Amino acid sequence: MSLGTNNIDLQAQAVALDSAARERREIDPPQQACTLAQAYQIQRASIARRHQRGEQPIGIKLGFTSRAKMVQMDVDSLIWGWLTDAMLRADGGTLDLSDFIHPRVEPEVCFLTRRVIDRSLTMLEAVAYLEAVAPAMEIIDSRYRNFKFALEDVVADNCSSAALVTGAFSDDFRNLVNRGVAMRFNGHAVQLGSTGAILGNPLRSIVQASQLLSQAEMSLPAGSLIMAGAATAAETLTPGLHVATEIGALGRVEFFVGQLP
Repeated sequence: MSLGTNNIDLQAQAVALDSAARERREIDPPQQACTLAQAYQIQRASIARRHQRGEQPIGIKLGFTSRAKMVQMDVDSLIWGWLTDAMLRADGGTLDLSDFIHPRVEPEVCFLTRRVIDRSLTMLEAVAYLEAVAPAMEIIDSRYRNFKFALEDVVADNCSSAALVTGAFSDDFRNLVNRGVAMRFNGHAVQLGSTGAILGNPLRSIVQASQLLSQAEMSLPAGSLIMAGAATAAETLTPGLHVATEIGALGRVEFFVGQLP
């Protein structure tokens, strides 16, 4: 997988992104544009390097789950990336900013799968494939300088995913539609929104995920996480914060941001 059809060294780009993430340094986007298909090849090659170092796959994350953002970026489907066990952070724990470059946080809904997702699902089938749901937050941390990138760049960069925190899981899927979302820094609301921003209903993210997996001729094992996408805009993390998100009846998830040395 060294060269793409337009003579892009896909492996070199994967190594560059993986190294930037490991070394916590920002890089410039590549000067030569790639196609979306090539961007996913770069993404998978970069994630494969993590797996080779011992990180275990735990699920996937979705991006562009907001209809408005799809229109803004001129795309007609979601983008997606991969989650590994090294990205998990404890609910109520302390986040070390030295693990990141310029991290931001956004409130999300996280699903836990009960069955293997190996084909495209309908909305009527989605719940039958799920074990539980939880309030969550994703820490995004683009490896590109100043968080500036094109669509293909962010896909290659695993959709900026860096870490995630999940709250308590529940098997009650009745409280997902149009539920209030509040993300607070030190008790002050910094983002207010609704789960309706996630494709109108977060369960639609399961349908979209199944379609993306099917198109890629891949499956997702039972016991995997699916991060459904952001319910609001992201906020920049700074030292000394207590970050908490409440999502309707789903509950609360929180973490602290440690002080820099």
